[in-house]
Amino acid sequence: QVHLVESGGGLVQTGDSLRLSCEASGRTVGSLSTGWFRQVPGKEREFVARISAGGQIDSYGDSVQGRFTISRGAAENTVYLQMNNLKPEDTAVYYCAAVVGVIGGTVWNSYDFWGQGTQVTVGS
Repeated sequence: QVHLVESGGGLVQTGDSLRLSCEASGRTVGSLSTGWFRQVPGKEREFVARISAGGQIDSYGDSVQGRFTISRGAAENTVYLQMNNLKPEDTAVYYCAAVVGVIGGTVWNSYDFWGQGTQVTVGS
């Protein structure tokens, strides 16, 4: 059993930065691959970023490539999403997800464990 809790969301302006955190309990982060997804009401849940269990592999959705970075913290139960140069179209609820294995997919239903979500709002 894995529990995930996201934090770090808030209201910012275009061009600002935020760092989201995902704290995991129940298993070590090293045994889990992790992804970030985001969702706007009325829209499908969108892949944002993923990182392998060991942290050596990461990938990003086209809309955030070059602006967002996923990483594992020194405390191995923590995964971060650094979001730079935020744009209004980044406004969404951001979810942390995890699955046992080397690396998860880019589709939301490939993950078994989910956090509660944290709201990110970017004003123009």
